[in-house]
Amino acid sequence: MTTRMRRFSLYALLALVGVIMVGPLYWLFTSSLKQSGDIYTFPPVWWPGDLRWGNYAEAWRAAPFGQFYLNSLLTTGSGALLEVANAVLTAYAFVFLRFPAKRVLFAALLGALMVPGHVTLLANYLTVADLGWINTYQGIVIPGAASAFGAFLLRQHMLTIPIEIIEAARADGAGHLRILFRVVLPLSRPMLITVAIVSLVSKWNDFIWPLIVTNTETMRTLPVGLLMLKDADGYVNWGAVMAATVFVVLPVLAVFFVAQRQIVAGLTQGAVKG
Repeated sequence: MTTRMRRFSLYALLALVGVIMVGPLYWLFTSSLKQSGDIYTFPPVWWPGDLRWGNYAEAWRAAPFGQFYLNSLLTTGSGALLEVANAVLTAYAFVFLRFPAKRVLFAALLGALMVPGHVTLLANYLTVADLGWINTYQGIVIPGAASAFGAFLLRQHMLTIPIEIIEAARADGAGHLRILFRVVLPLSRPMLITVAIVSLVSKWNDFIWPLIVTNTETMRTLPVGLLMLKDADGYVNWGAVMAATVFVVLPVLAVFFVAQRQIVAGLTQGAVKG
């Protein structure tokens, strides 16, 4: 196979993967402008003849999406901040500190990566209920304030930082906090942004935990708020539902497009060293 054919095959494969990835988003945005009947039509209507922008207004009026946005912003922002801070401190401790049972604790951290999040739902709910945090912001945020995945990624990256830099900082009289903020974090910026983005997207899209721990409309987050667009008799205006889903998806897409270079750099930067 010639070089030109190989290049053409590679571009064709990339184009196919791109269509597969973008296809659902295209269907979401176009369906948000369709009548409900057009969404069920076969063969599919790929572009609506009559653009129904009113679906967005109908979705916004059907539920208090302004309050949902506020709740999602507060819980996602504070939750991601706590999770990243916890991951940074944990990773720094595993790499640059000496303490008993260090290997055992790291093995426990790896074990936590294997445990599905739904396994801890009941224990977390009972704990939050005992603390009186049902239907509160802290009840939504605190149980997810730790991230074994983020700590593992940051730990693997920090292992690639030359120890000579750390020893030079210690020779200058720098303590752990100064080394962390002046040396380690600046060198870990791509990975730090990657962990932050993963945390933000995960918490923004979280459905099960906010649904379980909240019981009033004023505390619902955006993914849970989508349920309110379903009529009590079972009727669903899917055009309005798709429009409301766009409300949920757009902030995540915006964050990704702004930080995509940092995400790629973080994921390809020194995550293989043991």
